[in-house]
Amino acid sequence: MGTQIPNNIFLIGLMGAGKTTVGKLIAKSLGKTFYDTDHVIEQRTGVKIPTIFELEGEAGFRKRETATLEEFAQQENIVLATGGGAIIAPENREILKKYGYVIYLRANVNELYLRTRNDKNRPLLQNVDVKAKLEQLFHARNPLYTETAHLIVDTGHQPVAVIIQKIESALKALEPSCKP
Repeated sequence: MGTQIPNNIFLIGLMGAGKTTVGKLIAKSLGKTFYDTDHVIEQRTGVKIPTIFELEGEAGFRKRETATLEEFAQQENIVLATGGGAIIAPENREILKKYGYVIYLRANVNELYLRTRNDKNRPLLQNVDVKAKLEQLFHARNPLYTETAHLIVDTGHQPVAVIIQKIESALKALEPSCKP
């Protein structure tokens, strides 16, 4: 019968953890369709995330994010990279846990800093001490990511191929041990 890979896979983690990069590769490897909630929101609004934050505030953006999660959770055979703050809302954590297999891509603050320090498309990192902000976000969100995830994969200094292999191994291990 083959391996029973979960229908939908949702990637969570802080900005810069590798959700989009890993998501595209794992989707290709598993024959699933890849989506990124931030990219979907940008396509639908016709503007970048920082503009949405500027016009609607973080609350307005979070509303759009929840609506997008609700919609995509109903799809079949997808890999969905969520925005770093998607897990803030309890309803989003419930959606993720209920409708898919949730993988937390975890990176340490130094690694996140190196990956995001020059990125102008991250509204929460503008006009602040980036490292201090990442530290604060990590401490606030790490318990929520951990509570929501079915699997935690550290993305640190590992090559992406190693991360993909770890995820695939974990998914294969979900195969039912008794065959019909």
